[in-house]
Amino acid sequence: MNIDNIQVQLRKGILELCVLNIISRGEVYTSDMIQELTQAKMMVVEGTLYPLLTRLKNAGYLDYKWVESVSGPPRKYYMLTEIGNQFLKELGNTWLEISASVSQIMTKTETLSQFTNPQTESL
Repeated sequence: MNIDNIQVQLRKGILELCVLNIISRGEVYTSDMIQELTQAKMMVVEGTLYPLLTRLKNAGYLDYKWVESVSGPPRKYYMLTEIGNQFLKELGNTWLEISASVSQIMTKTETLSQFTNPQTESL
């Protein structure tokens, strides 16, 4: 197994949650989303984000509006719909449950490894 592939898949799996959280703060332009996701090391590119935004829009979770720009073509700003807000809450709760479960398992594993592998105690 290639660790890079697994890391990419994990990030893709939580990308929807991250995008919805960013949009939930207010109207947001795509390049601002990409910038925040990149800063958070989610390593997203436009080719990944645009199809996701389209799926979320088609599902009724997002809406958008066009805003004229003085420096170029109009910009599309995304916002959550009421259904999108509810979906984000449910998805956020699911993430918290999964995160807590994984943390519980990892903590137990780390504790046990200290007893079975004395070399890790000095790390």
